[in-house]
Amino acid sequence: MYAQGENIALILTAIRKCVAHVSDKIIGVGIGFPGIVDKNVIIGGADNLPGFVNVDLGDIISSATHLDVVIDNDVNMMGAGEQLYGAGVGCSDVLFLTVGTGIGGSLIIKGEAYSGYKNRGGEIGHIPIVHNGKKCACGGIGCLEAYAAVPALVTRYKELMGGAATEEITGELIARQYRKQQPQAIAAFNEHFDYLSSGIAGLINVFSPQKVVIGGGISEADFYVPEIAARVPAKAIPISVQHTLIVKAELGNQAGLMGCAAKVFQTFSRIFYEA
Repeated sequence: MYAQGENIALILTAIRKCVAHVSDKIIGVGIGFPGIVDKNVIIGGADNLPGFVNVDLGDIISSATHLDVVIDNDVNMMGAGEQLYGAGVGCSDVLFLTVGTGIGGSLIIKGEAYSGYKNRGGEIGHIPIVHNGKKCACGGIGCLEAYAAVPALVTRYKELMGGAATEEITGELIARQYRKQQPQAIAAFNEHFDYLSSGIAGLINVFSPQKVVIGGGISEADFYVPEIAARVPAKAIPISVQHTLIVKAELGNQAGLMGCAAKVFQTFSRIFYEA
């Protein structure tokens, strides 16, 4: 795990490498960063990146590169990419979820990312779904992430296997076993699907998006999104869910990059063309 200064140095190195390969004038730099971001300041919440609390990363990067910089939460950037160029094209209201080591989410309302007052909201993975449930890494109790992220799936599968597994357990391995109709894999995934579909149904009841777009490596399994989509209608208010499609993300790892590019154009293109 790198210290704050080392991580900033890595970001600057990546930007300078890109600049060296671009002959045209650069409008700006877009960065997707984990945690809570407000006006280019990393407020906190980047648990795997120590030292990023109330850090004006935008000013640091801009001062070092002499480029305009816009920073937002990384999942918000991914959600923007999918809404503008991927599975959410043509939709004004989209819920984007990414399922991996955690559960990240981006809510787009009338074409704009919504994260609440001072960008403190949007923590979809930390909606409590189990009363007096498991302790979550965020400090909360019974969060969706604690029950429906991939580590929770792996933990439950190991419990069901009772120590019988002889190889490293990953989401991909459990997916393979699910396709082979292994009872333990089916049971683990069914619990996972039930928790995740409950969380999604609750969000649909509140926001009624046109599409729920699900990304993350595990969503690449052919059965994954259809199984979730089949469960949600029974848990959501019928009138809220009747116009909502639940679909797989299309852009993969490119979603965040495309969202960053879009954010740069939206923020700086007028300034660029008037210069």
